[in-house]
Order: sequence, then C-alpha cells, then structure tokens
Amino acid sequence: MHLPATRRVIAWFVFIIGLLLMFLGSAFLLGHLAGTSRVSVLLAFFFVILGSGCAVLAIKLNKRSLYLFFAAFFILVGFFLFLSALKIIPVAFSEAWPLISVFSGLALFPAGWHRYGAFRSHYVVPSLAFVMLGSVLLIFSFNMVPFSFAHFMLNWWPLIVVLAGLILVLIALSTKK
Repeated sequence: MHLPATRRVIAWFVFIIGLLLMFLGSAFLLGHLAGTSRVSVLLAFFFVILGSGCAVLAIKLNKRSLYLFFAAFFILVGFFLFLSALKIIPVAFSEAWPLISVFSGLALFPAGWHRYGAFRSHYVVPSLAFVMLGSVLLIFSFNMVPFSFAHFMLNWWPLIVVLAGLILVLIALSTKK
C-alpha cells in the first residue's frame, strides 16, 4: 500500500532530520570524549552537511557534475576538520591550508567521471595540477625544506612558467581529439 504524497514527504523529512541528529550527536559525543570544542565539531558538521546537500542536489538537478564537485569538496573539508578537531590528524588548519587545493583537485575526479562516464583530460589535467600545487605548498607549509617559498619562487619561477605552459598544451591537445 502506498502512502499519500504528503505523508511520504513528511516521512522522508523526518528520516533526514533523524539522520542529521544521529550524526550531530555522534560528532558531539566523539568531540566531547576527545576534549575538543563544540564550535570546531559544529564547523566540521556544517561542511559535511553542506556537502551532503550538494550531493542531493546533484541527484535531483541537471547540473550534476557541478554539484558533485561541491559535494566532494565540502565533505573532504568537513572530514578533515573533524579529524583535526579530534586530533586524529595532529595538524591545525592554519598549517594545512594548502589542502584546499588538494581537495579541489580530488573533487574534480568524480565530477569529471560523472559528466563524461570516463576520465577525460579536461578534468584530469586540472585535477592533477591542483593536487600537485597543494602538495608543493604543503611542503613549504610544514617547513620540510630549509628555504622559504619566496626564495623558491625567486630562483625557480621559470619552472612555474614551463609547467603552466605544459598544462595548457595538454589541455589543448586533449580538446583536438
């Protein structure tokens, strides 16, 4: 027997609210046990919910690859903030800010896959460029090299120009196919 449309909508709404409350309660419980602030847990929860909302929009609307990108990006940011707040990842976001570039690159992969049904260079090349840029910036952010980013740029700026040109050539070659 099928429920009327309004009862199905109400049941779906109650189900979603129940899931949100279970997730939020679990997050606060884990945060309380780890001794973290509620604000950091709430901020991480906000990003995960925002990503989940984008995932729902990706399913329901036409611009699926765009919403899928934002869904993957926000969920990655939310989980990183949550794991950082719980001190499972012992790095503050002030040191790990280049992860935004890495997360952007990683979020492009499912968006490109969904749009074309396969990995295309339109998405793979920029994805890899964002991941590599974030990785290089992480090296400087964590002070893994004995010189600063400014010193690196003063000496190695032509390499950046060569890499930018290489990325543009790869994108142009891939669009001719």
